[in-house]
Amino acid sequence: MSDGHTRVQEFFAARAADWDIRFPDDGPAYAAAVSELGLREGDRVLDAGCGTGRALPPLRAAVGASGVVVGADLTPAMLEAAVRAGRHRDGHLLLADVAALPVRSGALDAVFAAGLIAHLPRPAENLRELARVVRPGGVLALFHPIGRAALAARQGRQITPDDLRAEPNLRPLLAGSGWRMTSYVDRDDRFLALAVRSG
Repeated sequence: MSDGHTRVQEFFAARAADWDIRFPDDGPAYAAAVSELGLREGDRVLDAGCGTGRALPPLRAAVGASGVVVGADLTPAMLEAAVRAGRHRDGHLLLADVAALPVRSGALDAVFAAGLIAHLPRPAENLRELARVVRPGGVLALFHPIGRAALAARQGRQITPDDLRAEPNLRPLLAGSGWRMTSYVDRDDRFLALAVRSG
């Protein structure tokens, strides 16, 4: 495991137990973002970097009982917190690195990724791996329940020009990784970039 992976695991393991308590009001934002994926009954969707599984209930509601919902995360403590919250009933939880998913190529209709991109050690390569597991025409949602400026303020830092989530950076990053950005919203109460799998 790389140093980057170890740092991510340590960061989230230390916060897993009280993660949902720290962000108790995010549910409606997750549900609204999931609704923009355009999922249908029976679709197959991955929550990449699922954390405590906050997106799993709206993802399950969107794909119904015949759909497949998988939540993958690198940090065991986050998946344990998802089980304690009962969210394992809404999707299969998988201890996995999004850089090397144990999923067949083209097996999924969509990927939902909340807060993930800032933690990817090799963003272009990692986004290509997400593209690999999605069928052509499938959808990717890069989401955060608050926008870049609000998140930076919360963390006591400034937004820098090299921020991967800035549209001029994100659009070519996605394009070079097998995705075509179709919409981009960055405001205080939401960050959501949607992209379609090329090919």
